[in-house]
Amino acid sequence: MTTLCYAKKTCSIGIHVLMEEIGMPYDLRIVDFSKGEQKTPEYKALNPKGKVAALVRDDGSVLTEYAAIAMWLAMTHPEKKLMPTDAEGMARTLESMDFIVGTVHMLSWRLWRRPDAYSENPEEHDQLRARGKAAMMAALEVVDAQLEGKDFLMGDFSIADTALYYNEYWAADVAGWTLPKNVQAHFERMKTRPSVQASRVVEGVA
Repeated sequence: MTTLCYAKKTCSIGIHVLMEEIGMPYDLRIVDFSKGEQKTPEYKALNPKGKVAALVRDDGSVLTEYAAIAMWLAMTHPEKKLMPTDAEGMARTLESMDFIVGTVHMLSWRLWRRPDAYSENPEEHDQLRARGKAAMMAALEVVDAQLEGKDFLMGDFSIADTALYYNEYWAADVAGWTLPKNVQAHFERMKTRPSVQASRVVEGVA
């Protein structure tokens, strides 16, 4: 059975949402970051990057990185229509997802959430956090414009929306920030999906 290696309040919640969308049987393996389980030899043998999500497939092979896992799940379950099948639609889906994961998450949220990863000087942390928040909100304004007049990033629900969801969750539920109008509407729309509700039960925020 496929196993999702997952940690609460991390980007892996988006992959968890996808697993629920697909409806395939799977196991959920919690990796407790508070105990440093992602750094243990046991987990590093599974995923040398020491990150989540990691998807252990039926044949024992391990797939990592958000976009790769999301695309594999979509392409191996075409009946769920989780991404367009034409070249332009696939490219645009990847374009949106890459911006969200690479810019909204890695270049913005991480700076706010983990200023210690960028400077060992505590006196600089408040400034770094402010820069991270400003960068994330600016990036979400770009996403907000893309959502104008649409329910989802591609028009129809796709894997890109799960990446946006976990960033919305962080910004709204974890940091308590006010999201741009269309992004907030998207977040509320996502929370009505059974897949997201199931994930939020595991997160303890349902």
